[in-house]
Amino acid sequence: MDSKQRVKLSDGHFIPALGYGTYKPEEVPKSKTLEGTKLAIDAGFRHIDTAYTYQVEEEVGTVIKNKIAEGIVKREDIFLTSKLWCTFHRPELVQHALKTSLKKLGLDYVDLYIIHFPVPLKPGEELFPTDEQGKSLYDTGDICTTWEAMEKCKDAGLAKSIGVSNFNRRQLEKILNKPGLKYKPVCNQVECHPYFNQSKLLDFCKSKDIILVAYGALGTQRDKKWVNQSSPVLLEDPVLCAIAKKHQRSPALTALRYQVQRGVVPLAQSFKEKEIKENMQVFEFQLTAEDMKVLDGLHRNLRYLPAEFTEGHPECPYADEY
Repeated sequence: MDSKQRVKLSDGHFIPALGYGTYKPEEVPKSKTLEGTKLAIDAGFRHIDTAYTYQVEEEVGTVIKNKIAEGIVKREDIFLTSKLWCTFHRPELVQHALKTSLKKLGLDYVDLYIIHFPVPLKPGEELFPTDEQGKSLYDTGDICTTWEAMEKCKDAGLAKSIGVSNFNRRQLEKILNKPGLKYKPVCNQVECHPYFNQSKLLDFCKSKDIILVAYGALGTQRDKKWVNQSSPVLLEDPVLCAIAKKHQRSPALTALRYQVQRGVVPLAQSFKEKEIKENMQVFEFQLTAEDMKVLDGLHRNLRYLPAEFTEGHPECPYADEY
């Protein structure tokens, strides 16, 4: 993988500049994740993004182990991310959660472990614990003590790098200004696409040497459970489609290229072989400064994934401007 296809993290490790996302809507069988991850590695993806709460870690781990056994890749060729779920924020639960994920993955370490949301949920079996009224059951906790437990995971060699996801500026600053900070977050993974370009958060993260990783970079999988079905479809946007046509590329590839040129690491999600292969072509062309300006102009503050389960909590990340 040449240098333009990877980005240096603040801790000295490198993250491939394009990732394959393994989130799947509930109605999609787990076998699709198995098949998609296999196709992604065969197509050249080396950055695989998963999470405890996606409930596909076994499938992802199986593919990686099989590809290593086939001699297609070595473990060190793969950059694997998993995430600490909200029900494990208590410091004494953090390492246990990572070890659970590693056991499911069948691996000794992850390359990147990130706090999935800054909002702690009540510990237990339920991923989304709620009361009788369907309101989220939150846990008390402090981002900073959770972060200290994350630092211990890095020290123990269970995660090469540690970062966060869905954090706003205030929450990032809380960690960065923490007395006795040992490691700062290498990344912040957030929803980011031309309709929601996160320009202010991106500028802030760049100023602190934190990489922005984009999920929903193609406008999400439009999962009925989380995404308002009447929201506009990003990849059908006439402006995006016109720029794509000009470069003889697909709208998806154009949306990914937009992120790469901004210094954002996008995650591409698809279960289709043709699309997965095509997404790897993101390094083969360049958008002009004018194209980038036009795509910047598509921003309409549209968040596809509002994470409503966090809305009643003081650490709800989306209450702040960015």
